[in-house]
Amino acid sequence: MNIFDRMMSLDRRWVFLFLAVVCVITYIVDFQIPIRVESEVRTIHEFIDTLKPDEIVFIAIDYDPNALAELHPMCYAVMEHCFRKDLKVIITALSQNGPGMAEQAILDISDSLKLDREYNGILYEGREIRKGVDYAFLGYKPYFALVILGIGQNFRLPFPTDYYGTPLDSIPMMQGVQNYDQVACVVDLSAGNITDAWIAYGQGRFYFPLALGLTGVMGADYYPYLNSGQVFGLMAGLYGAAQYEELADNPGLAKDGMRIQVYAHLVIIFFILIGNVGYFVSRREKKRQGR
Repeated sequence: MNIFDRMMSLDRRWVFLFLAVVCVITYIVDFQIPIRVESEVRTIHEFIDTLKPDEIVFIAIDYDPNALAELHPMCYAVMEHCFRKDLKVIITALSQNGPGMAEQAILDISDSLKLDREYNGILYEGREIRKGVDYAFLGYKPYFALVILGIGQNFRLPFPTDYYGTPLDSIPMMQGVQNYDQVACVVDLSAGNITDAWIAYGQGRFYFPLALGLTGVMGADYYPYLNSGQVFGLMAGLYGAAQYEELADNPGLAKDGMRIQVYAHLVIIFFILIGNVGYFVSRREKKRQGR
């Protein structure tokens, strides 16, 4: 058996083992990779960065744990950016498994905000964010299309209370907040068809600024909405989250993940190449031998 036949008959377990070793090494070794920022991510960052203190950003956490690796870093990056800028944040989770992840993000970011940090040359003093004052977590309600339409009339229709059972009229930051008119923008982080509802029933009817954070495989399907102006910004996959972290000068889960992902992809490409080389050379040899 020549080397090309060996390439064709390589046990896939060796491929998985090699890939696992590469992933572990790139996770352990501390190094950085360059992140090229695309305009569709930059517009989201610039929009939020230019908002004035106490303006409201609506973050919709519309994904399940199976998309956590790609979308959770976006949630962390955008939410912390908002709080560092002294913005108010309204949070919903229109996916039934979203509330737990939303609470996790709020708690983790709350701990991070207690520390003095410098981002893009600006020192932000640590502070404690307060439930009901700095953010309102409204939680989950079923039938997301009806919820999106209901908010367009009044938050209190689908959410008479927040996630913790507090009436919205008793929440300080919700005083005077009726619907999308009081919200600077909506950032939808989604791994499914809830995104379509935000475009059709939300932005298409109430005309608020809408930005999307999507899984990598979904990104290409929503560029037409970006080009038409229905969506003003778009982050796709772990790379989209890493771009936002780069702009916010706040390295996190996405930039760490990109180190692993880049080399994992290189390993996969390498094995695809040697498999194809082995196939074509072996086929040529068989033709030469008349088999």
